Amino acid sequence: MLREVTMEDISDGRTYELNDMVKCDTGDCKDCHKCCMGMGNSIILDPIDIVRLKNTLGFSFEELLKMNYIELNMVDGLILPNIKMNESDMCSFLDENGRCSVHKDRPGICRIFPLGRVYDDKGFKYFVQKGECIKEANLIKIKVKKWIDTEQVSQNQEYIMRWHSFIRYIGDRMLKLRSSGRGEILNDIAMYVLNEFYVKDFTLTDRVVEEKQDYINDFYVVIFDRIDEAYKSIDTLN
Repeated sequence: MLREVTMEDISDGRTYELNDMVKCDTGDCKDCHKCCMGMGNSIILDPIDIVRLKNTLGFSFEELLKMNYIELNMVDGLILPNIKMNESDMCSFLDENGRCSVHKDRPGICRIFPLGRVYDDKGFKYFVQKGECIKEANLIKIKVKKWIDTEQVSQNQEYIMRWHSFIRYIGDRMLKLRSSGRGEILNDIAMYVLNEFYVKDFTLTDRVVEEKQDYINDFYVVIFDRIDEAYKSIDTLN
């Protein structure tokens, strides 16, 4: 989901790369879970988020929905999952002590907060979101790479950019189809994306994956191929 704002509106105007030091360390969010409350349906999940949650919890995509950990909503014409808030308007993964029960496999949006990403044709950089973290005045400097705490960083960075580009392409394609009077197939595209990139697994084999490194490796190999195939499939639609 794209935000129609300027960098000046949401940051100090500076951007950062992986090896830069940035003031964003929240000190383990001690005694605070403010950013895990009242988020509505804004914590949209991408495919690797679902893979991580399925791995750490041992549930299928359908079970995550059924157990009210996640929900589906329309986002720019696509049907995408997001973290569901509970009856107390808190993230469904917060435990009784207000701590994240899936912290090692938390979603990407949560993983980089209070950082955000800004994209251009060459890739993306990080920025500090202004006014989003109540610990803002007491944040500590840390290297971006350490803060985002992501395995296989180079592959992850490539995945983020390729997924972003793909979603942008889908949006443009759906707009053209709607303009040309082919709106009846937009739901088919939305269901295709949901099934191919969220419901289906990303394992290369039928083996039981025991090591985190293995299932993440599988994910990157499979999703890059699946994105390439999706471009071909959607390109055939006139």
